[in-house]
Formats: sequence, structure tokens, C-alpha cells
Amino acid sequence: MPCEGCMERDNESTDATMEFLLLGFSELRCLRVLLFLIFLIVHLVTLAGNMMIFLAVLMVPSRPPMLFFLCQLSAIELCYTLVIVPKALLSLAVVEGSTISFLGCAAQMHLFVALGGAECFLLAAMAYDRYVAICQPLRYAAVMSEGLCLRLALTCGLGAFAVALGLTVAVFRLPFCQSRHINHFFCDVPAMLHLACTQSYSPELPLLAACVLLVLLPFLLILASYVCIAVALLHITSSVGRGKAFSTCISQLAITLLHYGCATFIYVRPKSSYSPARDKMVSLVYTNITPLMYPLIYSLRNKEIRGILRKMLRRKKIAQVN
Repeated sequence: MPCEGCMERDNESTDATMEFLLLGFSELRCLRVLLFLIFLIVHLVTLAGNMMIFLAVLMVPSRPPMLFFLCQLSAIELCYTLVIVPKALLSLAVVEGSTISFLGCAAQMHLFVALGGAECFLLAAMAYDRYVAICQPLRYAAVMSEGLCLRLALTCGLGAFAVALGLTVAVFRLPFCQSRHINHFFCDVPAMLHLACTQSYSPELPLLAACVLLVLLPFLLILASYVCIAVALLHITSSVGRGKAFSTCISQLAITLLHYGCATFIYVRPKSSYSPARDKMVSLVYTNITPLMYPLIYSLRNKEIRGILRKMLRRKKIAQVN
């Protein structure tokens, strides 16, 4: 469906000097202070948790592949929240919403999609790591070499960056409605497509292509890895060995379900089903709650991370005593 005010097209919709108005949660004026405090606390805890895991992994002199990928995941989550949450907090502080420039909106969308896509690819790389560890344990050290891990990390980042750039260029070449009011707290792709003054479904094609490359392809790779892992677990006769092997995968499975559940709900659907209020609530989950859950899940489930954190706390206590 076309957006409101589409009878008059903005002929200067590609002018870099134009601005958009992020409405944010302007309809919840009585709850703005409470929401601001909640988001601020969650944001600070998320930054502290991911930074702690990032620094903890960096302190390890010889990092196994899973810790290397976990360090990259924490770095992505740090950037991810810094791209979205500060602007969301500003929209809560300003009664009528906050403005964002054309280039600022494009940059925010590009970084958001690129970081989210890099996380999808990284989860696929982590699933492959678990596949090699469980299905080919004798060849694990040879297969998951430091060089392969670095190449996978670079591929995740550069591939997601390229796909996100193509999607961002395609979206911001569209003519936008004169109102330029974005009923969201950041420049999300569905919200921008809803603002576009077009009645055709052709603007959704770049989003569909990006979903195939950034969401569906990594998901199929993860699914294939875990199918092979499940088959391998069935051949393990010892229940203790089966439980130990499964426990190494449970953290990543939880992260994958959280990430892909939200991404599928928001992006894999037609434009006609767009609902601003519903989308904002789901966006709150994957931009605030999900990044907060990552360090909690990994710090509780990963023995190496728990050991490193205990050493860090012990050193801090010794330094304070001295």
C-alpha cells in the first residue's frame, strides 16, 4: 500500500540536504521517562557485558576458533547497539521525535544491515566450527586453522557490507513522501519502504535479494551443519559423551533462534503487512534485549569464558587490595 501523502511526490527526495523525522515513541508520551531509563540501563549493561567478553577473549594468548568467533560476535554487538540505541534514546528525550539527515539515515541503515548480516554469516561460521569439532574431531586443529578463521571473519564482514550497500542504495534511490515522517526509532528497511511513494512491489525486490543472501543462505548452512551434528550425536553410544557434545552447541542454538526469529518476522514478509506499532516492539527485542542476552548466554554456558572472567575478577580484587 502507498504511504500517506503519496499523491504529491517529493521531486528532491534524493537531495542530501533533506531530513527525516523519526517519530520513535511519540505516541507514548506518558511513558517516555520510564522507557528512557529502561533503555538506558539495558544499553549500558549490554555495552558492559559485550565489552567484558571482548576484552576477556583478547586476554587469552592462544584463542581457539570458538573464542575467536565469539570475540568478533561481541564486537559486532557493540557496534550494533551503538548504531541504533543512542538515536532511540534521543527520540525518547525529544517529545515530537528527532530529526536525521538523508545521509545519516542512509548510513544508519547501511551499518545496521551490514552488522546484522555479518552476524548471520558469523553464526554460520560458528555452526561449521561445531560441525568440524563434533563430526571430525581428529582433523579439527588442521581444518580450523588460524588462517581459515581469519578468512571466514573477513568474508563475513565484507560480504555483509557489500550486500548492505546494494540494498541501501536501492532504497534511497526511491522517491519519498513529502511528510518524511518515519514511524520508527531508527531508519529500518520496512519503515523506509513504507515511506516510499510507489504502488508497485519492485522496491521490495532488493530487500528480498538481501534476505536471501543475508538470512536464508546462512540459515541453510547452519541447518545443514546441525543436521550433520544431530546424525553424529545419534552414533555416540555414551549418554555422557552425547550430553557433553550437545552442551557445546546449546549456546549457539539459543543465539541463532533469537536472531533468526526476529529477522524473519520483520523482513521476510510483504510490504502490505507492515505494522509500525508491531514492528517497533519486535525491533526493541532484537536491538536491545537480544544483544543483552548474548553475553549472558555465553558467559553462563561457556566454561572457558567463565574461567577467564573469574581470572579477571581475581586480578581486579588483588589490584584493589594492593
